[in-house]
Amino acid sequence: MVPSDASGPRPFERDIALEGRFLYTGERLSSRLANARIAAAVLAAAAFGGKRVIDVGCGDGAYTVELARRAHPAFIHGVDSAASAIEVARARADGREAITFEVATAHALSLADDAFDVAILRGVLHHLDRPLDALREALRVAPTVVAVEPNGLNPGLKVLERVSRYHVEHGERSHPPRRLDGWAAAAGATVMRRQWVGFVPMFCPDRYARAAKRVEPVLERAPVLRTLACAQYVFTASRTSRSAGCRLPPRGHEVPDREPQREAAEPGAVERGDHR
Repeated sequence: MVPSDASGPRPFERDIALEGRFLYTGERLSSRLANARIAAAVLAAAAFGGKRVIDVGCGDGAYTVELARRAHPAFIHGVDSAASAIEVARARADGREAITFEVATAHALSLADDAFDVAILRGVLHHLDRPLDALREALRVAPTVVAVEPNGLNPGLKVLERVSRYHVEHGERSHPPRRLDGWAAAAGATVMRRQWVGFVPMFCPDRYARAAKRVEPVLERAPVLRTLACAQYVFTASRTSRSAGCRLPPRGHEVPDREPQREAAEPGAVERGDHR
């Protein structure tokens, strides 16, 4: 996602200019493992099949195209504030009619109320100086939002935000889940599902990535430890007013061509909103 207000679009646009994509959508093993786990959590967060989906802060479109391929929505529309990223995204879509992209900012979408069934904000809110406005806007155009955010209770992430050149340059920061839940409530929504997932850093040596992946399912099952150790917090929020809502998939629900079931929803890694 290219931030529209916090750190500015330049670092991400530079990545596009130099690499032709965002760095975290590359072929490095750690990135592939981390992204696969996040994708599985998103697929478990809502039922996308046959739905109208908007991907807010879609970046270079890698995740948008993947979701279209695996979840089979009626159509999916990606928006991002960087024109260069949208150009790459449109090339990825390769003319598929059910996938469209548009240059737009997260807090000012030129779309009608309830134009979509589900809005996705994958790694977006922590880049913005106006995250609540972006969340409100997502809930205006869709009754259900699935948001993925770095886990602000993870001490390792807090260190990276200070010492990692990538994190500093790209305005990476994290918020505690309680704050994110509070934003959802302030935006007029109720958090219906929470997931703490992932342990593999987005950028790390292959050897460490493999070791972290072996430990990951153990951490995700630990009721207290996962809130401190897991890398990502994924929440599903539904509007409390005008709530047509998007039905959550039943546990064990199979999405065609998804990751193995262990990746889709770890026992204990998913919590309903009424079990805080």
